[in-house]
Amino acid sequence: MTATTAVDELVASVRAGVHGPDPRTTAATSVFWVHHGTRLAGGGTTYRNQYVLARVGTAIGGCAFADGEVDPALCAEASGASVADLLADAPAPVRVAVLDAYLAHARPHRDSGAERVVLPAGTPETRAAARDAAVAGLLDVPPGAKVALIGVVNPLVAAIRERGAECLPCDLVLRTTQWGDPVTTDMRQVLDVADAVVATGMTIGNGTFDEILATCRDRGVPLVVYAQTGSAVARHFLGAGVTALSAEPFPFSQFSAEETVLYRYRAHS
Repeated sequence: MTATTAVDELVASVRAGVHGPDPRTTAATSVFWVHHGTRLAGGGTTYRNQYVLARVGTAIGGCAFADGEVDPALCAEASGASVADLLADAPAPVRVAVLDAYLAHARPHRDSGAERVVLPAGTPETRAAARDAAVAGLLDVPPGAKVALIGVVNPLVAAIRERGAECLPCDLVLRTTQWGDPVTTDMRQVLDVADAVVATGMTIGNGTFDEILATCRDRGVPLVVYAQTGSAVARHFLGAGVTALSAEPFPFSQFSAEETVLYRYRAHS
């Protein structure tokens, strides 16, 4: 698979039919949304997440979005529309969800040869800790390395620190970590000094991913993506700035108390 260097470039190639079935005759059978709130035990942060989800063939793709970005009424209008039409005209979070679903349908994570990591059945805290340990396990940095975390999840902050690294947190919503560490909203403050970067797939949905990708590529620092949003989208950037990926397709770990699977990719493999 040829690596891609920008999201718009990937969209254009999908619309041209390069990556799978004809997008003009392939439908997004179902488009829907979920509003989800979580506060983990011992934490003071309530995560308020909204996702738009799209079913294309055998896969469901997802994209987190901020308040006001998507009118839920749009889901009824989008359901049944072609992939090509939605990639051309839909709001950005819908485009990402449809793109994610289309790419995962064309090449399922389960058939890609990626490393399967089974998250154990259990409480939200148990499952979040296992998920974020799997993400942090993709980091290959020496003790004391500065790791930018773009998209803050408190268990992932802890997992990075447990590997002996210094976490540089950045988030558009959170202002402090669970332990009171300040969180910057300016990703340049952490991108320009980090020895490695860990970024959420939400950066694909909010339009910041291309800048993160280009910066890591130009500076020669590793970029690990942990993706619920756009997990099959992020996969196309392996070897073009993304060095490792934790891909977690829907249903996401927080939506189940049973065992679920995430898939770990490394660019060299």
